[in-house]
Amino acid sequence: MAGPATDSRLRDRLFADPGTRVYAILDGASVPNLPKALWKMKPEHVCLVKGELTPEEAAVAPYLVALPPDAPITTWILEAGWGKHWGVFAVAGAATDLRAARDHFRRFLEVRLPDGTIANFRYYDPRVLTVYLPTCNAKELDYVFGPIEGFVAEDAEPRVAIEFRRNGGEVRTDRFDIGEV
Repeated sequence: MAGPATDSRLRDRLFADPGTRVYAILDGASVPNLPKALWKMKPEHVCLVKGELTPEEAAVAPYLVALPPDAPITTWILEAGWGKHWGVFAVAGAATDLRAARDHFRRFLEVRLPDGTIANFRYYDPRVLTVYLPTCNAKELDYVFGPIEGFVAEDAEPRVAIEFRRNGGEVRTDRFDIGEV
């Protein structure tokens, strides 16, 4: 579990610009009882999987959650989830509301493999996103970032966070220390 210093450093980085919106893309397969926690804390959120889901499917689905700076959901995710690959954070401009972010992130839940097979793309797992983004070309970065200004994810080293931003046709990576976890 992350301590207050970790929470503070992450929160400062995520909410540095008051003109942005911060979202968490959480993996129900990694977050214990995620639908129940969302129901209890009542943040603005949406499941990224379209359609009616069984309770079992809903329990492991990815969710997009709006994060106000001082909301209980934000504190819970930062303190309880850091270092446990619960998901990634996306920072977007003020005009990117939950619906626009949802529409964007739903676009690449599935990918076509070279052999033509369709596979789930778990980009919301920090172990996937942190490896994938640095390999993207300019066109792929435009597609993945879309209206998103930056992504923040945990590194393999839990006391380190990684921020990804577009820099022209390349991705700029900034690793920063968040303190003891």
